[in-house]
This record gives sequence, C-alpha cells and structure tokens, in this order.
Amino acid sequence: MGLLEVIIMGVIQGLTEFLPISSSGHLVLVQQLLGIQETGLLLEIILHMGTLCSVFWVFKSDFLSLLVCIKDKRQKKFLELLLVGTIPTGIMGWFWGSYFVNLFKSPLLVGFMLLFTGSLIYLINTISYGHKTINEMCFKDALWVGLFQGIAVLPGLSRSGFTIFAAISRSLDRQTAVKYSFMLSAPAILGATLFEALKLFQAEAELTQLANYLLSGSMAFVFGVIAIRYFINLLIHKKFYYFAYYCWVIGLLIVAVNFLRGYSVC
Repeated sequence: MGLLEVIIMGVIQGLTEFLPISSSGHLVLVQQLLGIQETGLLLEIILHMGTLCSVFWVFKSDFLSLLVCIKDKRQKKFLELLLVGTIPTGIMGWFWGSYFVNLFKSPLLVGFMLLFTGSLIYLINTISYGHKTINEMCFKDALWVGLFQGIAVLPGLSRSGFTIFAAISRSLDRQTAVKYSFMLSAPAILGATLFEALKLFQAEAELTQLANYLLSGSMAFVFGVIAIRYFINLLIHKKFYYFAYYCWVIGLLIVAVNFLRGYSVC
C-alpha cells in the first residue's frame, strides 16, 4: 500500500472503531474499493494500538483510578467487572476467531449486518436508560455486555452500538453504560493486538513500510479520540439515531450493488 492508502486506513479505523457504524465492515469495504488484497499483519497491529491509545487517552483518569483499586472498593469492583466482561469476548474470539476471519471476505454480508446495526441503533434511541451505577452493576450485567461485544466481531456489526444496547437492556444509567462500553473495548483490543503480535514472529514484517504504518496508527489515534467524544456528545443530546440512517443507506447500497454483481453472502 502507498502512503495515501495507509492514511485512509488509519482515518477509517479511528472513526469507525468507536462510532456505531462498524469498523470491521468499513475496513472490508475500503479494502475492496482501494483494491487492497492484504493489509499486512504489522499494519493491523499498529492500527489496533492507535485505537487502544484513543480509549486510554479519553478515559485516562478512569484508568488511572483503577490503579488504586486495592484501596478503593468501588474501583476494585469496576476492575473486576471489566475482567468478567472480557471473558465472553475472549472465549468467542478463541474458538470462532478463524470463522469470523472468513466472514470478513463478504461485502454482501457487511451490507446485511449494517442494516441490522442501523435498526439496533434506532432502537437504542427509543429506550429509556435505567438507574444502575457501578455500585449496583453485577457480574451478570458484565457477562451480558461482554457477550454482545463478542458477537459484534462479525463484520458490519457495531461493537459500540451492541455494547451500549446490552448495557441499556440491563438497566445501566447513561454514564455507566458509556464508560463501561468504551473501557471494556480496551482489554478486547489489547487481546487482539497481542494475539496478532504473536503471529508476527512467524511472518516477515514489512519494515520498509514501518514509517507509513506508524503514520496510519497516529491517524487512528487522533480520529479515535474525535470519534469517542463525538459519540458521547450525540448520545447525551439524544441524536444517536443519525447513525441508524447512515447504516441503513450504506447497507442498502452495498446489498443492491453486490446483488447486481452476483456476489454471495459467504
């Protein structure tokens, strides 16, 4: 890939990782439009690191608070909830990861999943938030949100949209739902990055592209921070449904184009 392509990949990764429009789905489509066959393992790792840094940057005070969890019962419980919520995602990724990878090759599936994501996002805008805070949140709540995060690995499904919906369905209040959803993404992204890094030792890294890849990762970080803050602002002002319209339009276009081209779902 050239410099322009890696910059585009970084911007798309940063924006779509946290906005409820599916990062995996958009990356599949961008690769198809740009004619990219393989993104390269090293680039994927750096992009994940960029978005991981975005979460740490926006929620740095909350993550720093977890460091004193031994002395603070509330922070200790929050850390435990994050660890429990990671379990379903980790199990699903371990056992069905290769199956999910194969699904990433189907733009038509991305279209259908974006239509479903749009419907879920619209539903979120109509549901009232509950009253549960971190103090009232239980391990069942954490497992439920973690399960939805694991399901959202499918291309075209939104991780942030699915986890917010799962949190609301368990009666979490707005602040807790948003914070838990985004902070739960950190161990998931870190786990995926470490898993890819282990495979990197078995592959020849494209070190000649390292400078371009680092630039792409920087773009993912900057636009990831922008996306998180924009996401929270729209959620607070109850304008979340904008993303539903976007997903519906893009999803319908993808399905129509791919049906005309004769592509199959699998």
